[in-house]
Amino acid sequence: MTHTKIKTRPFDVANYLRDEADVEAYLQVVMEDGDPALLAAALGDIARARGMTQLAKDTGLSRESLYKSLSGERAPSSDTLFKVMRALGFKLTVASTTAH
Repeated sequence: MTHTKIKTRPFDVANYLRDEADVEAYLQVVMEDGDPALLAAALGDIARARGMTQLAKDTGLSRESLYKSLSGERAPSSDTLFKVMRALGFKLTVASTTAH
């Protein structure tokens, strides 16, 4: 009996963010969670899908700093968060969570 080894690799959501609709849907779900570290990780996924080098140029931050800030291990500073969101073409909006 021969055993065939199956090669697998870890799941990486960045491989599935193919267009702006995918990116927007992903970010929308993450924002509903309300976890700043999860938001940072999601922005990191989006940045990797689009290209971290370009994001570094657009934000003026080093790639190493971006990888650390967007790892999801901690929430980045609000300054970094806003720089990254602007550079990726996003803006935060406010909506009431209570029905009137």
